[in-house]
Amino acid sequence: MGSDPTVTFAPWEIAVEVPHGTTLLEAADQRDVGIEALCGGNGLCGTCAVEVEAKDPPLSPLDPDEKTVLDEEELAAGYRLGCQATVEGDVSAFVPASSRSEGEIVMTEGAEIDFEHDPAIRRFQLAFEGPTLEDTLPDRERVIKALTEEYGLDIDTVDRVALTDLPSTIRDGKTDGKFRVTATVAEETEILGVDPGRTGPAYGLAIDIGTTTLAIYLLELRTGEVEAVDSKINPQSTHGGDIISRVQYSTQKPEGKSELQREIREAVNDSIDTVTDEADVDPQSVYEAVFVGNTAMHHLFLGINAGAVAATPYVPANRARLKTTARELDLAMNPSGAVSWLPIIGGWVGPDFVADLLAAGVLDRDETVLAIDIGTNGEIAVSGPEQTYVASAPAGPALEGAEITHGVRAKPGAIEAVSLDPETWAPDLEVIGDESPMGICGSGIIDVVAQLFLVGGINRRGRLIDPEDGRGRIREGGDGSRDFVLVDAEEADVDEDIIVSQDDIRDIQNAKAAIQTGTNVLLEEAGIESVDRLVMAGGFGNYIDPESAKLLGLYPEVDVDAVEFLGNAAGYGAMYALLNRDAKAEADHIVSAVEYVELAAWDGFHDLFMEAMYLPHRDFDRYPSIKERVEAAQGRPAEEL
Repeated sequence: MGSDPTVTFAPWEIAVEVPHGTTLLEAADQRDVGIEALCGGNGLCGTCAVEVEAKDPPLSPLDPDEKTVLDEEELAAGYRLGCQATVEGDVSAFVPASSRSEGEIVMTEGAEIDFEHDPAIRRFQLAFEGPTLEDTLPDRERVIKALTEEYGLDIDTVDRVALTDLPSTIRDGKTDGKFRVTATVAEETEILGVDPGRTGPAYGLAIDIGTTTLAIYLLELRTGEVEAVDSKINPQSTHGGDIISRVQYSTQKPEGKSELQREIREAVNDSIDTVTDEADVDPQSVYEAVFVGNTAMHHLFLGINAGAVAATPYVPANRARLKTTARELDLAMNPSGAVSWLPIIGGWVGPDFVADLLAAGVLDRDETVLAIDIGTNGEIAVSGPEQTYVASAPAGPALEGAEITHGVRAKPGAIEAVSLDPETWAPDLEVIGDESPMGICGSGIIDVVAQLFLVGGINRRGRLIDPEDGRGRIREGGDGSRDFVLVDAEEADVDEDIIVSQDDIRDIQNAKAAIQTGTNVLLEEAGIESVDRLVMAGGFGNYIDPESAKLLGLYPEVDVDAVEFLGNAAGYGAMYALLNRDAKAEADHIVSAVEYVELAAWDGFHDLFMEAMYLPHRDFDRYPSIKERVEAAQGRPAEEL
């Protein structure tokens, strides 16, 4: 028969010589080409489907299993089952993403996070004999038996809703005298659904409910691909931009709790409709959702009374990971779908920060790490060689641009970055969308305060200097308050000057002091004087200029190169929990392994907070690089600042 044929696998261009009669799957295994084969190569699942590029490839003829498992479109495109098609000559095969069994998934939306791809939800193709007068095994047990025999699964539960349609679905899939169906299974132990014939992939949702925004990701579970993303403003914001206002609304209004729950659930369902429509995915094929959010969002979404969370001693209703079904929460996905909220550490340190720590792998690092998620409520973790300590700091909304005189959300026309000329203090602005400025978002207000401190527009206590020394940009009102004029009215897209007031600066100082004090408390608890790496989590943290944050003392003396930005780490952590079945248990381990510190109960917290109100701190020597930089910029010693 001549020399051995060569099989070339794309997109890697990996070639392998194999004997005649070798299956494509066996050829792939010889060179560690990752092709999925959930049924073990028995021609049942279709996960090993590859596209053969030649029109008349030197392969064995199509067998009955291939004609059953592959649909007409796939057959017309040249797809073959890798476990059934045998090689009779040189052939090239393209392995689509849906058939690749690659060890790691890399998510690149602001950060690269590598982990093993092993989702809890999988679909299994089955072919089994139907009942007869001699074989009256019930339908439920018949499906379980097929899963055990063909895939080695140990099924102990069938979802109630899945059971209601089971008799009809398995009979609708009858072809060639056999029942051919697709079983959707969770954790290899529970059947969530059975569909006639061969169905497409199963999908999952990673959902991050923030105080301000809602972000939702639709993922194809077998490949780990993000199919669509949607984000929107949390509709509960109409009842208060901060958490406390919202919790008070839920407890003080007769229908407040149910109203807030209805609003956020409707918003989630609206986003599910958006992402499934965009990806052209049937919502019935969405079989899992993992939720994260702060403790209050967790309670309000689930309809749990959140009043105790907002009052001392800030105790949540539960800490453990919550597991339920989509139908219990009226979610716009398969009613049998598995739904979970990651666990709560304590107080205001909720599932979102657990997801941050999970995504960043903080507890697994050898170096000393400070992790901060900046938001209305700031969460902090200090992880040393012996123990990880966590706390929440009430930063308030100022760092995100809220409750600032001309504060706006990050949108076209918002000033997002500012630098001041060291001599004239003339501002150089970056405006979202290159439009006329109409306000300042969070990253912009942090830049302004940091730049004013650097050039000498404010002293270390944060007070604006006398107008006569303010380069024509500091003015004093009739009540004695002072403002810094950032943009003159004629240059703005509003009918007045865009200013930064003394109160605005004080709000930023308070927020900074909360984060800094919380960090210092945890460092003291851990017995750590310095950290090797700073991890900034949260979508907002991704936009902060690290130099500006360092000037204010928002984080300890750390080289800018040692600052790591993770973007929406909470969303990434939810995706991790969706795509790796062990990640949820890892989240549970984080909760049990860390030590929660309640800052309000920490002796001396008030004194530390007052010291942190200084820029960057009352003890300037804690920040030697900032001290040197400010002294050089202003040409005078620190004692005069």
